[in-house]
Amino acid sequence: MIQCASPKDQFLSHKDEIQAAVLSVLESGWYILGNEVKEFEKEFANYIGVKNGIGVGSGTEALHLVLKSYGIGAGDEVLTVSHTAVATVVAIELTGATPIFVDIEPEYFTMDPIKLEAAITPKTKAIIPVHLYGQPADLEQIGIIAKKYGLKVIEDCAQAHGAKYLDQRIGSFGDAACFSFYPTKNLGAVGDGGIVVTDDIELAEKCKSLREYGWTERYISKYSGWNTRLDEIQAAILRVKLKYLDRDNEKRRYIALNYYESLSDTGVILPKVRERSEHVYHQFVIKTAFRADLISFLKSRNINALIHYPVPVHLQPGYKKSASISLTETEKITKEIISLPIYPELLYKSVDSVIQAIKEFMVKND
Repeated sequence: MIQCASPKDQFLSHKDEIQAAVLSVLESGWYILGNEVKEFEKEFANYIGVKNGIGVGSGTEALHLVLKSYGIGAGDEVLTVSHTAVATVVAIELTGATPIFVDIEPEYFTMDPIKLEAAITPKTKAIIPVHLYGQPADLEQIGIIAKKYGLKVIEDCAQAHGAKYLDQRIGSFGDAACFSFYPTKNLGAVGDGGIVVTDDIELAEKCKSLREYGWTERYISKYSGWNTRLDEIQAAILRVKLKYLDRDNEKRRYIALNYYESLSDTGVILPKVRERSEHVYHQFVIKTAFRADLISFLKSRNINALIHYPVPVHLQPGYKKSASISLTETEKITKEIISLPIYPELLYKSVDSVIQAIKEFMVKND
């Protein structure tokens, strides 16, 4: 079966270095918030182009941590999109704040700045744009609107490690940015993990305190915090993989180029790349009116295409209280999207198999 992603193949491509890094941690006897976490925080922050990194337990917790550090909670509103992993919304609700959904630009799958401004109210405290599928959101326009209304911008970069906008890494535009290191991400651990990056030293210090019980010194809690720490083994693995991130993203772009060149005349709608941006293709998402049949056909050819995401957050059972919101473009595209296999270790013969299967299907349905 040709998978959509393969964390195991990623491990195997760096097996010797990863095993040596893990063994080094085990032999050190220091397993929580030690040297590996400190060095990874510095290395990743430097890669993004900001001053501070705070390693945490997951991407969800990274967002939660920033929101809490800014004092956002009950009675406040945070603007984001419904076409995202539910984790984005979970982080907002964990603070007690209310998520307010903004529709997307259908060509780019990211927050529509025009719809954004119309959603702002006196209760709005922050904006969380999501760089979905590896595509940067329109940070320039979002930033202008945020400045106009005095709002914090917290970038959700969980699917866009290494992407650029205006020749600058995403994650370096907002007041803070949050990344996930879930195993399938462009930079993935072998378990959960996340990081907050920011130039704001005060925010960084607050996040460091809150991630470990609100301590400012051991066993003394200045704040009401909780436990969300990136562990040493995950940090050591991420330090290995970070060295290869740009190379791996180039491999993703090469696979994407094959899809673009080979599927341009098939009738499927290919993803559009925002001008002045570098997409990193966490997912390669096409659109077609024949989605269910195409997915079934691909499966018959041992190709596991997926849907990210089949139901927008505001229509999911746990979030039905938001179902009255009108999100026309969001609801439309979730009926048409398909994520094709794409990851750095994907064999070119497998890419060709995907292409040929789609061509065969589209000819039959022409």
